Formats: sequence, structure tokens, C-alpha cells
Amino acid sequence: MGRSDLVRRAMSKKKGSVMEKERQNFVYGNLEEGVPGCVANGISEKVANHIYDEMIDFAKYAFNKSHAAAYAVVAYETAYLKYYYPVEFMAALMTSVIENSSKVSEYILSCRQMGIEIIPPDVNEGEANFSVSGNKIRYGLSAIKSIGKPVIAGMVKEREENGRFKNLKDFINRMSQREINRRVVENLIKSGAFDHLGATRKQMMMVYAGMMEQAVKEKKQSLAGQMSLFDFVEEDVKKDFEIKMPDVGEYDKDTILTFEKEVLGIYISGHPLEADEELLKKNITAQTNDFNVDEETGCARVEDGRSVVVGGMITAKTVKTTKTNQLMAFVTLEDLVGTLEIIIFPKDYEKYRSYLEVDKKVLFKGRVSIGDENQGKLVCERLIPFEDIPRELWLQYDNKEIYLKEEKSLLELLAPWDGNDSVIVYLKDCKQYKKLPSSKNIGVNTELLKKLYEKLGEKNVKVIEKSIEKL
Repeated sequence: MGRSDLVRRAMSKKKGSVMEKERQNFVYGNLEEGVPGCVANGISEKVANHIYDEMIDFAKYAFNKSHAAAYAVVAYETAYLKYYYPVEFMAALMTSVIENSSKVSEYILSCRQMGIEIIPPDVNEGEANFSVSGNKIRYGLSAIKSIGKPVIAGMVKEREENGRFKNLKDFINRMSQREINRRVVENLIKSGAFDHLGATRKQMMMVYAGMMEQAVKEKKQSLAGQMSLFDFVEEDVKKDFEIKMPDVGEYDKDTILTFEKEVLGIYISGHPLEADEELLKKNITAQTNDFNVDEETGCARVEDGRSVVVGGMITAKTVKTTKTNQLMAFVTLEDLVGTLEIIIFPKDYEKYRSYLEVDKKVLFKGRVSIGDENQGKLVCERLIPFEDIPRELWLQYDNKEIYLKEEKSLLELLAPWDGNDSVIVYLKDCKQYKKLPSSKNIGVNTELLKKLYEKLGEKNVKVIEKSIEKL
């Protein structure tokens, strides 16, 4: 009975290696453990192996009828909701994993692929959980670091009782009664929760501390029953003494994304790797979340020892000295759905150390290592920077005459952008193309593409990502 339960457990967990190991006991028995086996019970070896083969097939993925029926109902209901109420469904799905930033990142990527926009949290419209705003999903306030449920509850209660917050000063004055601190206000600014209060994130970051000091001072005077000169002047005069928003514009996109990552654990307004999505699709064979070990099966989507290619941006690096006094590194790689630790041993560290910088975009080819932790690792065997991956810039002209007429101005436009990407001119009328000599190779970037779109039209400019297999 004990061994039969062991086989049952192996079947339910889909553990093929255990099933194969138990075949010997099932067919031929195990005298030491008191298992007679099929052959000893008069069942032929052929029939016994056939029965066990069917059990192994069942173990690949099967349930009893009651279990299967329950799963079928849930699957049907889930599919129905996802199809007819995709925004509400995805909002509820992300709320269920709100404390798991890796899972939230994975679902945000799914939302973008479904055409659903994720918008930042908002003090006037947001709730503790992910919510629906039109055809968009509003990020949950409780996902912002250092903002507890009592603060969120107080925020929602305040706006329900006394109306929407008009601006940052109004928010600080009204919420100062509910014991908010600087960290709360700063993280709300960084997350984008004040974006609709008439000021940029950069402006608010520069004045919020002064506004909070002023609010605390006024609160103390009020509690002490003191009056100041401002109590006797008109509202228009008071405005002249209020802290004003400086004319400093907004942070650049990278800074905004860095702030969002800091306080939310993920990017909302975009992702530093968005522009490289096609390059990644063409070259990677696994994503970082494929290394996550499933709690039920104890397995990851990638097999231990398998060779894979992952890609993304280096976000952290730790260098250590081995027992033989050599240097090796542990690198954190981030892609569109999560992070992964890469182990780089001394020989490869010496070869690639110049590329192991934070924010560097690279591909790693290596061996999967699944241990006892919740996520596996990758042992580096090769590193390829994004800029070393070949690309082709295709430029379309209606005919040869138009190209020859504009050839000089085109080459002048391309000249400052030196790089390794080849340029190919395509003539639409005769369906012929010409590859410019390697001396005319360029480095494709956003600014160059913008100039080419203006000159030729966006439909006549295309970048084709090549595969690292050709390197």
C-alpha cells in the first residue's frame, strides 16, 4: 500500500523519473519491501509493462473525472470572462498577484499584447487594487512601496467626503490630518499618482518637502490656538506667499521609468527594452520567468542543463574572488517579464568584463542550472552586446530616378551615424535592391529613424533585426 501511494503521488505530480524508477517494482516486485510484483502474481511481463505504459501516459497529464469536471468549469468560465470582459479580467488577475512584481510584469506584458493600456495609480481615481478606468487598467495604490492600507483608506475616505484633490498643496493640507509622511508623498509622486494635479513629477519633487513643512507649521499653530498675519489678509494676497511650482519641465523618460521601478517594482509608462522587443523575439530561446520553479511540480519551464539564450538589461553586478584568487561575477539580468541571476566564471569574466556594466543591453547564451531555490540560474558561456547584433536598414524609393536624385542628400544624412548596421536601398517599380558598401554602414538609433521618417515617410523605412546565429 505504501509503494502504491508513492506511485500515486508521482502520477499526480507528473514526475516521469519516479514513474520509470518504480516500473521495476511494479513488474518484477521488491522482496525486501514485501512487494510481490505482477510476474509473481501470474501476470505476464508483456502485459505488466503494457499496463505500466498506460499508467505513465496517464501521469503525463490526467485527473479523475470529478477533478477534471471541476477544472473544465473553471476553464470555461475563465475563458468566457477573458474574452468578453478582458479589461476587468486582467485587472482582477493582477490584483490576485499584486505582491508578486514578477507575475505582475508578466501580466502587464500580456495586457500590452492584448492592446490593453496600463495607466499609473491616481489619488483621485485609484483604489487599493487594480481597477478599470474606461478601457484601461489603473494600477493599484497598494502596490506602491511604503504606502499602507490605512493611508489608502484615509485617502479614499477624504476624497469621498470632501471631493477630489485639486493640487499637490490641497492633497498635503487635507491629508496632513491623517498622518502622512514625506516618504508617502514622494513615492506617490514617483509612481505618477499626482500626474493629473496640474504639475510635472519634477516640479512636485522640488516643492513637496516645503509644502509639508508649511502644513505641519500651520497645523501646530491651529492646535495652539495661535493666529498669524495671514489670517487677516485676503485670499488673493495669500496666494502671493504660497510655494509656487518652479519652471523646470519634466524628467526625461529614463528617469521617470527608474522612479517607477523604484516605488512599484515594475515599469508603467513603458520599458527600457520596448524598442528592442523585435531583437529579443528573434534571438532569445527563453525568458526570465521560464526559470521560475513551479511549487506544485517542482520543475521550471526550462530543463536543467539545457542550453538557452536570454536577453535584456543588466541591472546589478557583484564581483567575487574565488579560492584560486580569480575574479568571477553574479549579474542580474532584467527582461520584459522579470529578472534572472547569471553566473559568470573567471575565464568568461575576463573575456566579457568590459560589457558587464549596469544598464548595458546584452544577450547571454548559457547552461540552465535549476537548484533548490524558487528560481533557477544561467551559467554564462557567451555574451553578445545588442550593438554587435547585425541589423539592416531598408529604404524604399519609387524608382531609380528618384533615388539618384536624392542619393547625395541621403548619404549626407547617414554620414554622422557610424556603426555596424548595413543599408539597403529598395526600388519599388522594378523590385530591385542595392546594398550600400560596408564603408557606408551606420548605427541605427531613434534620432536617425526620426530624420529618415521625415525625409522618406515611415512606410518607406524599415529596420530588420538579424539573428545571432550569423555571428
